[in-house]
Amino acid sequence: MTVNDAEERAMRRALAIARNGPRGINPQVGAVLLSTAGDVLAEGWHRGASTPHAEVDALSKLAPGAARGATAVVTLEPCNHTGRTGPCADALIAAGVARVVYAVDDPGDHSSGGGDKLRQAGVDVERGLLGDEGRRLLESWLTVQSLGRPHVTVKWAQSLDGRAAAADGTSQWITGPEARADVHRRRARADAIVAGTGTVLADDPALTARDAEGALLPHQPVPVVLGVRGVPEDAAVRRHPLPFLQYSGDDLRAALADLRERGIQSVFVEGGPTIASAFVREGLADEVLAYVAPVLLGGDRLALGDIGVASIDEGRRLQVAAIERLGDDLLIVATPSRSAHAVTAAGSPGQSTKHHEEGDE
Repeated sequence: MTVNDAEERAMRRALAIARNGPRGINPQVGAVLLSTAGDVLAEGWHRGASTPHAEVDALSKLAPGAARGATAVVTLEPCNHTGRTGPCADALIAAGVARVVYAVDDPGDHSSGGGDKLRQAGVDVERGLLGDEGRRLLESWLTVQSLGRPHVTVKWAQSLDGRAAAADGTSQWITGPEARADVHRRRARADAIVAGTGTVLADDPALTARDAEGALLPHQPVPVVLGVRGVPEDAAVRRHPLPFLQYSGDDLRAALADLRERGIQSVFVEGGPTIASAFVREGLADEVLAYVAPVLLGGDRLALGDIGVASIDEGRRLQVAAIERLGDDLLIVATPSRSAHAVTAAGSPGQSTKHHEEGDE
């Protein structure tokens, strides 16, 4: 890859301004236009369905002809699709942009190919600049596009010896306040939070995202309950700001497909060992968050149960993405290895992808 310092700075800026856009069925995308000297000419981001895409938003801030010979730095490959808005690749070509640098390939069947179209028009194209950062920004949307279901994060808290509770069933609190605060921040970033009926009946969780004082955070995930048992009329989840959804739990893929149809792109699974094990066993965990407390509990109340592994060769290999110290606790963030995820994803329904501006179709 051949990029310069100005382009890398511009990509970091594009990633930052992309977050100004709304989370939803459309990706958050940012764009920065640079002069031949590396100076910023304009910037833009996508503000939601039926609004100009990031590249077009940036171009609109320049006088006609002012982008000729410029470099466009974009977080996502310029689209090659006509919906309610035209292809960004065509807009860049028409504006006379000489070079395009982007972070993440567009995986859509209909929207991809913008990079190739630009090259065919004589535009210099570089892909993959700060790609890891771009994929982290777009991870939920990319999962929806690639696998046809929401991005799933499975979380659990455990003792150092892998227990989720003591012998008498008590589990509050294995981890300390710093770890619990981190969980609530992550809940607030998710579209939905999932628990099983066993957890709902035993622990009566509110399934809300709260601050250290217990006040509700501005964004609340949709509460989802898995299981056939009824939810008591006085259950805390019934007092959630959003009405809860309930699925039988015997077909996790169908439940995820329905959640996707409701516009949910990210799911935070926090329902105890039974539910966590089910998502892992079905190959539906795109990310694992293991909060590990320096305490030994012993006993048989394991953080994970049967995940379909009979021998060491069948173990679910993960790649450690991060290890964080949270007070006295550790958070281990891990994702399935690429080969393992490819195998488990192969059986996923609905893998056909749509243009990244679904609201434009």
